[in-house]
Amino acid sequence: MALTANCPSCGAPVVFRSAGSLFAVCEFCRSTLVRHDQALEDIGKMAALVEDRSPLQLGAEGSHEGVHFALIGRIQIKYSQGYWNEWHLLFDDMRTGWLSEAGGEYVLTFSQPVHEPLPAFDELKIGQRFVVAGQPWTVSNLEKAECVAGEGELPFKVGAGYPVEAADLRNQKAFATLDYSEVPPLLFVGRAVEFGTLNMANLRDGMMAPAREVTAQVFRCPSCGAPMQARSADILAVGCSSCGTVVDTADRNYQVLSRALEWNDQKYEPRIALGCKGKLDGKAVEVIGFLVRRAVVDGIPYDWREYLLAGENGTYRWLTEYDGHWNVADVLSNPPAGSGAMELADVNYGGKRYRHFATTPVAEVIQVEGEFTWRVRRGETARVTDYVVPPLMLSRESTDNDLNWSLAGYVAPAELVSAFALKDKLPAPRGVYANQPNPWEESHRSVCRLFWKLALVAIALQALVALFSGGKLLLREEFVFAQQTADEEVVTREFTVTGKARKLTVSNSTTIDNSWLGLDLLLVNKATGEAWPAARELSYYYGYDDGESWSEGSRGDAVVFRDVPPGTYYLTVDPELPPEQRNPVRDVIEVRTGGAGWSNFVLLMLFLVIFPIFTRLRHAAFEARRWAESDHAPVASGDDSDDD
Repeated sequence: MALTANCPSCGAPVVFRSAGSLFAVCEFCRSTLVRHDQALEDIGKMAALVEDRSPLQLGAEGSHEGVHFALIGRIQIKYSQGYWNEWHLLFDDMRTGWLSEAGGEYVLTFSQPVHEPLPAFDELKIGQRFVVAGQPWTVSNLEKAECVAGEGELPFKVGAGYPVEAADLRNQKAFATLDYSEVPPLLFVGRAVEFGTLNMANLRDGMMAPAREVTAQVFRCPSCGAPMQARSADILAVGCSSCGTVVDTADRNYQVLSRALEWNDQKYEPRIALGCKGKLDGKAVEVIGFLVRRAVVDGIPYDWREYLLAGENGTYRWLTEYDGHWNVADVLSNPPAGSGAMELADVNYGGKRYRHFATTPVAEVIQVEGEFTWRVRRGETARVTDYVVPPLMLSRESTDNDLNWSLAGYVAPAELVSAFALKDKLPAPRGVYANQPNPWEESHRSVCRLFWKLALVAIALQALVALFSGGKLLLREEFVFAQQTADEEVVTREFTVTGKARKLTVSNSTTIDNSWLGLDLLLVNKATGEAWPAARELSYYYGYDDGESWSEGSRGDAVVFRDVPPGTYYLTVDPELPPEQRNPVRDVIEVRTGGAGWSNFVLLMLFLVIFPIFTRLRHAAFEARRWAESDHAPVASGDDSDDD
């Protein structure tokens, strides 16, 4: 049951809707009130909240997994890269939870008891893995922050300057925070949620009273005097487009985070201008920031461009470009399992296996323009590791106190020209990029599919021809050749060839044994006397050598007569036996019409297979160019140095 009492400072009514709420901030006089049963104690004024772009406000309502909730309190926290909000939620089933809002990312968590010992905050390192509450976790962020202010109902006392030491933990399914502000530390477990799935109502823009508007900061560059602006309190750093000075917008004196570019520093121009608006994946975005990073490999500098895009509901996306190759990237709320361990190993994520492509130990920011949601500065460095399964790329970016994963998708320059309605074309890509789609991928698949279709048709036709054009037996006759009659010519019975000119196959099956047999054959047309000669020699030998059996030759043989016209035919056979042959030799002669030919079929299959082989070679050549730019480039044997 809700508890209603009057503020001891101004007399305004204060409602405690949650039994777990011990503190409240009076919305009229901002007094911090402590709940003592039915009475309230005023323990001082709460500092004012910093204006931000959050669409949320106290009294906003939503639902999660079918249970309605209301926003009853908020803590605003300042950390090294800006501000984030922790919204205190009260569900209709009387549970309480927290909705974290930072950089357009929303994470819903619930308090969970911890039974195992936890490492001290100062012992934690980015990428460290350990088990808490029965789940393995990876440390993804370490922050020593402080509370700016609070409002509404809260389960504990907060105030300006209240220290917050927090460690963010992630695995592929969930998100957790260890809050070291209390002893023992508090554990909050949950997961990232899409803003649209919360079914939020009573947002700031939907209030009956006029909604608060965010006033953009307009100021001049402290180095060159050029005009600069920060559109909201979310923007913590702005880079001057004229001289490259980076300014801390959260500082009233606009502290310089990094100095202007030197006269001899290369100045990069954004290919998509700051302020340019467009649509990606059907969602409106605006280019608000541009930075250039550099990595030096074997003494050679490699530079690439990154664009920060402001989206809907305080969300942000990235565009990256290298040598005309573009990617649209989103920071992952649920990173791959085991992130942080075995950096060079492949990574499984979203049902795909991403191969390790390259690790950049030092990626340095060398130029900054426009607005950013963290205190970026020239000279800032990070370690970047990329994993690919084209057209997607996973990137792991880590610093001493932060670990982030992003998922990027390759996009053609023409698509960006259309998305942002650019007047000029973007430069054509050069070379092959890590996750660039292989242009021969679909061609090879299509050619292979067509090859198998045509091959199956060819096989079916050959089978039909073999079935209906099988060889027909025209003659089968047996002869016995002996030494006494070896000089005598024998003549077969007559047989008839009908229809069109045909191919005839004459086969001999003999009983030669460690011997040979010569046969002079003559196919004779009885009516015309036209004859087709053929001489054959059969031999078959076998034996044992060092206990091993061996054999060579064959007892059988066949000869083909082509284009034999219709008519009546017979064969004459003139045998020749070796002088030492004592035993007679039997010979069975068969004459058949020719069956289905195989030469044309083989030639057709060889012709068809050329096309998938060609596309496969082109596909492999493209992949070779891709991986030549990776940490796993093949090394020719001639490139190996000889240290002997």
